[in-house]
Amino acid sequence: MKTIHQWLAEYGESHQNATNKTIHWICVPTIFFSVVGFLYCIKLPWVAANEQINIAMITLAVVVLYYFSLSRTLWMGMLLFGLACLYICHLIERSGIMPLWLFCLVAFVAAWIGQFYGHKVEGKKPSFLKDIQFLLIGPAWLMSFIYKKMGITF
Repeated sequence: MKTIHQWLAEYGESHQNATNKTIHWICVPTIFFSVVGFLYCIKLPWVAANEQINIAMITLAVVVLYYFSLSRTLWMGMLLFGLACLYICHLIERSGIMPLWLFCLVAFVAAWIGQFYGHKVEGKKPSFLKDIQFLLIGPAWLMSFIYKKMGITF
């Protein structure tokens, strides 16, 4: 199994262009949030702490375990981000402004258009075309920059 540093280095190879990096700072979290939102819409018949359990909660638990297997510290940032996504989903769903799935669909499509534009500018294919795991490495790659700024090792 590759180490987190190997994954991040390989991901970084196709993310050198400043424009592409900027686009990724917007689009990768948006895609992650959108997927959480889609899964949040799939409710399970259980309630805990006055909140109906949904597939996003279970999926995020598994995803955080994946991040934990890669890094003994980076997983904590990804857990916090995942919890923030769940909370925002809760707020959107409760607001009644629009269905959560519709909000996520618009965000998801717009973010993927941005991602592919960024890679066109970069001149390199998206990493996930090489290995699907890179869909989970992208958010960790961004989190690694936050960790570096904060002086936290991963």
